[in-house]
Amino acid sequence: MSDPFDPGLSENRRWLSVADLLGRFTDAKIGVVGTPLSGGSLTPGRCDLAPQTVRAALRRMSIYDLETETDLSGLRVFDAGDLDLSSKSPAQAFEPIRDAVAAQVSQRELTIVLGGNNAITRPAFRGLNPNLQNAGLLTLDAHFDLRDTDLGLNNGNPIQALLEDGLPGTHISQIGLAPFANTRKAHEKAKRAGIAVHTLADCRTYGLVPLVHRELERLSALCQFIYVDFDIDVRDRAQMPAAPGARPGGIDTAEWFQAVRVIVRMPKVRCVDLTEFDPGLDCGDLGALTAARWFAEVLAGHSSRNAGS
Repeated sequence: MSDPFDPGLSENRRWLSVADLLGRFTDAKIGVVGTPLSGGSLTPGRCDLAPQTVRAALRRMSIYDLETETDLSGLRVFDAGDLDLSSKSPAQAFEPIRDAVAAQVSQRELTIVLGGNNAITRPAFRGLNPNLQNAGLLTLDAHFDLRDTDLGLNNGNPIQALLEDGLPGTHISQIGLAPFANTRKAHEKAKRAGIAVHTLADCRTYGLVPLVHRELERLSALCQFIYVDFDIDVRDRAQMPAAPGARPGGIDTAEWFQAVRVIVRMPKVRCVDLTEFDPGLDCGDLGALTAARWFAEVLAGHSSRNAGS
C-alpha cells in the first residue's frame, strides 16, 4: 500500500486529509477521545453519533490552509477511540470520561474531547487536573449551564456541578450567552459566583476574538491549566441547524473558526471539547463539515503554538 505522506504520490490516487493524521501514535503531542454521551439531554437527540461523524468528515479536510500557509502534515494525533457510554447517565459516565481524559492529559500537550452532549464537560474538566484551584474554564456557549442539580446531572448543569465540586467562579469565563435562552436565576448565580459573563451583544460590540484573548489572559494569570468548552450551539442557528440549542443571532462561522485557532495557540490550554452537535439534525453535511473544520483549526492552533507564532 502506498504511503499517503509520500510527497511524490499523485493526488489523483491519494489525497492526504486530516483523518490521516489520526492513529495509534504513542508519541503524539495531541490526543483525541470520543465521548458519545446522549444520556441526560434536556432535548433528546443523537449527540452520541457526533464523534464518529466528525472522524468521517475529517476525510474531507485537507491538511493545508492556503490562507495562512499552515501545513499540518508533520502533526500526529493519538486516537484513543470512543468510550462505550451507551445507555449511561451523566453520573455513570463521570469516571470513564474523567479517567480517559486524565490518561491523555498526562501524556499529551493537548487533548481533544469529542462529545456527546454538554454533560461531558464536567468529567472531562475533572480529568484535566485534580486540583480545581489550579484550573480555569472558558466556555463558548449560548447557555450558562447553571441549572440546579437537585434532580441529577444533565447537559444543562455541568457548570453548576463544577461550582459545587469546588471550582472557583472567578476561574470561569463564559462567552456568547444568548438572550431569551437563559434565566434570571442562572444570571444571578453567575454574578454571585464571580463568573465572567459576556453576551452575544458583547461579542458584537468588542469582537469575539478580542474577548477570547482578554479572558484567556485573565484566566492564565489565575490558573496553571485551562479547559475550553466549545458548545456548538453558540453558533448562529441558520449556520448550525444541527445544534439543538442554537438560536438565531449566534456567533458567525468565520469568526468562530478564527477564535478556535487563537484559543488553542495558548500553551496553558491543555484540553478542549466539542459538544451538542447532533448529526441526526444535520442538513447537507453542514454540521459535520463545520465540526471537522473546528478540529482542523484546533490542530492549526497547536501547530502555531509550537512554531511560536
